[in-house]
Amino acid sequence: MKEEIKSTYKSDDTEEWLDRVWTRPIGYAWALLFRRLRVHPNTVTVLSMIIGAASAFFFAHGSYRTEGWSGLGYNLVAILLLTWANFYDSADGQLARMTGQKTRLGRILDGAASEVWFIPIYLGLVYRFYVHHAMEFRWLGIADTPTNALLATAVLFGVVLYSGFGCHSQQCGLADYYRQIHLFFLKGEAGSELDNSAQQRRIYDETPWKGNLLWKLFLKSYINYTAGQEARTPRFQRMMAELRRRYGATERIPRDFRERFRAGSLPLMKWTNILTFNTRAIVLYVVCLLDLPWLYFVFEIVVMGALCAYMRRRHEALCERLVP
Repeated sequence: MKEEIKSTYKSDDTEEWLDRVWTRPIGYAWALLFRRLRVHPNTVTVLSMIIGAASAFFFAHGSYRTEGWSGLGYNLVAILLLTWANFYDSADGQLARMTGQKTRLGRILDGAASEVWFIPIYLGLVYRFYVHHAMEFRWLGIADTPTNALLATAVLFGVVLYSGFGCHSQQCGLADYYRQIHLFFLKGEAGSELDNSAQQRRIYDETPWKGNLLWKLFLKSYINYTAGQEARTPRFQRMMAELRRRYGATERIPRDFRERFRAGSLPLMKWTNILTFNTRAIVLYVVCLLDLPWLYFVFEIVVMGALCAYMRRRHEALCERLVP
């Protein structure tokens, strides 16, 4: 059974310990069920989006400290729903690899899943602070008036916008990009999903609007996503341009270069895993159970921001070192 589960990994290099012992085995069980029921991987992804987004309603409630046993129950349901959504997020990729049903739409949907989860969750946490802020106001010596509550919530909302779009999206996007780069040098183009904005732009331009409105919108979003990844990795882009100049095509990159890149990239994989889901989710669960939801955004901006900057600096230095 272990080998069967491992066969659904993207690679041993990119798997996190918690995913190996928890997420992947349970995701594999779901994938087997979905395969038996002939459910398409993209359908599983959409289900994960719905379930993850639904957790926002329960995260919007206070904890045991502010709402008693019902608050604790709401928070536990929220944790279970987001965990369930993550199992499906694992199962969709495992199912795609088991059945060979990999699609470009699936890649785009998979990348969008965490956004669909976390946008309503973040908004739910802002509402939660608006309702349950008495302790924070006491700490800061602020009178608990309706006007002050609105002002403080508006400030938090501004912080959340920066945390979500300026930090969460950027951090997860860059971490995913580095994983795909690693898979590219480890397995080649067939074993990775290393897309580029120029390629996506060509597909977009060649796709007619008639009958493809939703697909065109998906592609437009994905062009912006990949362009953002490229803009944040200038030394990697220069390295790839030089490799194409030297060897004509990426499949001709020598094995010894691929192995040297893999050796330098492998230590960074633990940071890509920290920056994606598990660590974020654990911190989110803890701060919500403590009824300190704003603390999650401090963590995302300060701690995760510092880790992302460190990972980016290391990766860019690796590219500069291998192809000066």
